[in-house]
Amino acid sequence: MQNILQPERNCWRIGTADSFSVIIDAEDYFNAARDAMKRAKKSVMLIGWDFDARIRLGSPGQNDGAPDQLGEFVLWLVDRTPELEVRLLQWNSGMLKNWLRGNNAWYLLRWKWHKQISARFDGVHPPAGSHHMKLLVIDDSIAFCGGIDMTMKRWDNREHADEQPGRTTPSGKQLEPWHDLASICSGESAKNLGDLARRRWKRATGETLPEVDAPPLDWPAAITPLAAPAQVAVARSRPEMKDQSPIREIETLYLDMIGAAKALIYAESQYFASRRVASALAKRLEEPDGPEVVIINPVSADGWLEPLAMDTARARLVESLRHHDPHGRFGIYHPVTKAGQPIYVHAKLMIVDDRLLRIGSSNFNNRSMRLDSECDVALDAMGEEALSASLRALRDDLLAEHLGCRPEQVTDAYRESGSMLATIESLRGKGRSLIPYETPNLSAVEAWLADNEILDPDGPDEIFEALSKRGLFRGRLRRPT
Repeated sequence: MQNILQPERNCWRIGTADSFSVIIDAEDYFNAARDAMKRAKKSVMLIGWDFDARIRLGSPGQNDGAPDQLGEFVLWLVDRTPELEVRLLQWNSGMLKNWLRGNNAWYLLRWKWHKQISARFDGVHPPAGSHHMKLLVIDDSIAFCGGIDMTMKRWDNREHADEQPGRTTPSGKQLEPWHDLASICSGESAKNLGDLARRRWKRATGETLPEVDAPPLDWPAAITPLAAPAQVAVARSRPEMKDQSPIREIETLYLDMIGAAKALIYAESQYFASRRVASALAKRLEEPDGPEVVIINPVSADGWLEPLAMDTARARLVESLRHHDPHGRFGIYHPVTKAGQPIYVHAKLMIVDDRLLRIGSSNFNNRSMRLDSECDVALDAMGEEALSASLRALRDDLLAEHLGCRPEQVTDAYRESGSMLATIESLRGKGRSLIPYETPNLSAVEAWLADNEILDPDGPDEIFEALSKRGLFRGRLRRPT
């Protein structure tokens, strides 16, 4: 069996993780990150789309001797460890919106004044592009990569309760339920993510950082490894610019994983708006013996512009895929709480059969493939039964969370039916569950915006292309009526 992961094609590097796991939802991620950062000796590197110094980093009521608030926690880290250097790198276009909120500006100044902390903004991107990757690397020994920023609205636990006292703004306002994912790895794979973080830092600041010389850190006790060891690949997106060539490893990895599927493609994504992903899925759905496709999405994109850009494109692509699905193997669902409140899906994950996993910052939208900077990690079980069993268990655990049932119910129903769509339909019910996506009625303007990818350009060049050369329905995808 040939490894799907191929450096210089769909990933940058492959390295051994002494341990690797997937962390579900931000409470466990923040706790694990907090635990690892407390043990840092030399280096903490935080690369993010957004930071908010006011958030609580961890569970409500924690009592571990360190400050709860992110801003104070970072200052506490360096004050207690004289050799520790903390570096934070954030996308520059989110800077004003973020750092003028509350007392964030005060924390930014305190961080910048501290000789052991460097807080910088990254403006090296095309117009309308962003730096979207989310990395935390500690001593080149423990690294996190996923979809969770250390900012507002991200914290929730797996209960996704309708009323959750810990899920509030710093002023105490209740926030919506939020589902998210991150990965954690140790060993050589963590150093690879450290090397990527240093490259990003140099590109943004011009400063070359040395590799970290520190003893390896213990694995966080609260996180059960999914695999130990595992071969973990790092895949990237980087836009084409005048002084840099494009990197499209993530796009190629998505297409290769879809092409390799035999029975089931399971994905969670904030958006479903990528023409290339949809086209690859259409090809597989047309095959008489192709895989089922199950996608978990939020009811609507978060923000003011995103629903117009992403929700309209999703509506057009879903209707197109239904024309390419003669065998009824495509389903897209939204999770809801016990009271029927939408749970916002911010996770970015794909599991193919019981073989392939990728998790990171990239979504099923055009900009994640060619306009923004992204970072995903991936692994290929290649028939290794223990790892294959872990991937099956992870997939069934995620679906059980969404369906409000036990993982073994998903496992048993799938084994009996041989269809994940049939499994979901048999376990769906009132209260905490999954609800099928329903295509909204789009106005002519909304359909035109979606069809021409006006708000989700397919890379930096397309922003300035004539409309006749762009659009969702180039290639094999049929335009819905």
